[in-house]
Amino acid sequence: MSHKILILDDDSDILFFCTYVFENMGFKVTSSTHCNDIISQVKSADPDMVLIDNWIPDIGGVKATQLLKASKDLKEIPVILFSANSNLSELAEEAGADDYLKKPFDLDELEDLALKYIKIE
Repeated sequence: MSHKILILDDDSDILFFCTYVFENMGFKVTSSTHCNDIISQVKSADPDMVLIDNWIPDIGGVKATQLLKASKDLKEIPVILFSANSNLSELAEEAGADDYLKKPFDLDELEDLALKYIKIE
């Protein structure tokens, strides 16, 4: 069974890079450039992990993460907040994110973070 990741970022280059990395790791990737209807998006994608940009259009990564973590059905899905914000660790804590990734990041950081939350058999 293939693991699934949902990536939410309005930067098409980031989406392309992350999709490429995760697909090469054998994951099924769903992506979106906005967080409108975040609950519906996550339910539809049924991901094992969500990677969300702090500055994503609509409500932003912090609020979107808070909505996911407040959902009884979705709160157990690991959510990784990623951004270039200098106070990213504080934002991730405020959001209730499981972890964070500072932009710019490299391939190893991205892979290591995914493997921390998704066990590959």
